[in-house]
Amino acid sequence: MGGVRELAASFVVPGPAGVAIRDRLRVSGADETVLCEVGAFLGSLAAEDLVVRSQQGAAPDAAAWAVRKRELTGRSSARWAGSVTKATHDQWALARRGQAAHITWLRGQIAQIAARLARPLGAKACKREGLVRGYASRAEWHAKSRRLHVLQGRLAVVEADWAAGRVRVVRGGRSLMNTRHHLAEAGLSERAWRERWEAARMFLAADGESGKRFGNETIRVTDSGQLSLKLPLPLAHLANAPHGRYVLDARVAFQYRGQEWLDRITANRAVAYRIHHDTVRGRWYVTASWQRAATPVLPLEAALAQGVVGVDMNDDHLAAWQLDTHGNPVGEPQRFFYDLTGNADHRDAQIRHALTRLLHFARRSGVAAIAVEDLDFTDGRSREKHGRNKRFRRLISRFPTARLKARLVSMAAEQDMAIVAVDPAYTSRWGGQHWQKPLTTPTRKTTRHDAASIGVGRRALGHPIRRRAAPPPVHQSDVQGHRTGQARPDTRGREETRPHVPGPRTRCAPPGGGAKAGDQCAQHRSGHMAEHASWLQDSLPLSY
Repeated sequence: MGGVRELAASFVVPGPAGVAIRDRLRVSGADETVLCEVGAFLGSLAAEDLVVRSQQGAAPDAAAWAVRKRELTGRSSARWAGSVTKATHDQWALARRGQAAHITWLRGQIAQIAARLARPLGAKACKREGLVRGYASRAEWHAKSRRLHVLQGRLAVVEADWAAGRVRVVRGGRSLMNTRHHLAEAGLSERAWRERWEAARMFLAADGESGKRFGNETIRVTDSGQLSLKLPLPLAHLANAPHGRYVLDARVAFQYRGQEWLDRITANRAVAYRIHHDTVRGRWYVTASWQRAATPVLPLEAALAQGVVGVDMNDDHLAAWQLDTHGNPVGEPQRFFYDLTGNADHRDAQIRHALTRLLHFARRSGVAAIAVEDLDFTDGRSREKHGRNKRFRRLISRFPTARLKARLVSMAAEQDMAIVAVDPAYTSRWGGQHWQKPLTTPTRKTTRHDAASIGVGRRALGHPIRRRAAPPPVHQSDVQGHRTGQARPDTRGREETRPHVPGPRTRCAPPGGGAKAGDQCAQHRSGHMAEHASWLQDSLPLSY
């Protein structure tokens, strides 16, 4: 056990902090023309503001932010200027966090390659001594030494940008920008690419404001579904309503969480809106979002009071098994399959469908918590960590750990279901070792993933994954009795010897406690009632 790392404590995952719902806008030709003009104009202001923000460096003060907002107010309006500057700040902060993550990744790669280059060719790894394996051949060693210099050069550039507070952001997306140079491979014409590029660079988003009518003065959606925009000053001539507003012909009807949205706008609470154009489908959408009040996290003991459903997340399915409060599996194992091939929308739909079935199973089981592994593959997708195992690197690269956890937490909050995160170390190995074979029957084939789900659930409940603790070392037999680990961790004497319970299990009975106790006939064998006359030997006749 010297090589087993210390396990992190289990915890209840906090619920989501916000809500976002979406509805399709069936706009007319006039509405589409106005939306495109307003979005392109505000998008140009957002691009200029991003350039100014990037030039200000890492730590701009509030005065600089006020100057930027004041300049944009004269060209649009105060509320549009506030939305643009806040979106610019959020985009810059996101790029800054990505820059820090990239620096961490580069340093990790450099450290791994340098450690392997220092080892002899063909050297074996030794976890006990903390030694990594060496490269297999001289050619691989030479190629990795060249890659080391390349990564060191990249790190120097990124660190210089970090020190200067300079970020590299492409409004519209760097991937779409690079597609412009590979239109034939993408199957796009220049006109189709241009439509996507202009739609991605449009800006039609406004933050909400509590106390204002329907929670938003810039993009307003009434309780009857009427959508209107406050036009910027240069585009005020497009207004078809008083006070420089444009009312769209399209109506908004949020089907999902519509009543919750209606309650907010009726009380004039803040709701943020975003309008975007999907050029692939030729559709317009409006997204409403708002923040949720912080709810206290359910204590771990209360969440596990009725048992738990342990879940093992895999590349193609979720393996689940219900456990009672003592850590014993109940019922049959469940498997919820999904397909992670195809585009992003297809993968997201598959994940949501699998999670929906998982939540329905948990509700039918009567538990109030689902235990999952606290997985994080951000540092495990590199070639240096897994070598030439392309299949495994491809598996963990396409496994949506962050999206799956975020979806599960958000969907479980609507079902009043708690999510308990546990340390993922050794769950598959120990679960398969202690639970796979005992739970396999002629009519049920227990997989390693099913056994791992039991390990996840038992760790959430505070039990060890193993089924029983080892007997005393001096007597590896039943002389002193088995010790069990099924009781709660705080139960006194749970690791002591079990009491000797007489009965059929031990094939012994206490004095006066047998099955025939009190039967005096049983003490006289010759006259016992069981010795029936039909088979007793008679005396020989005298004629013989």
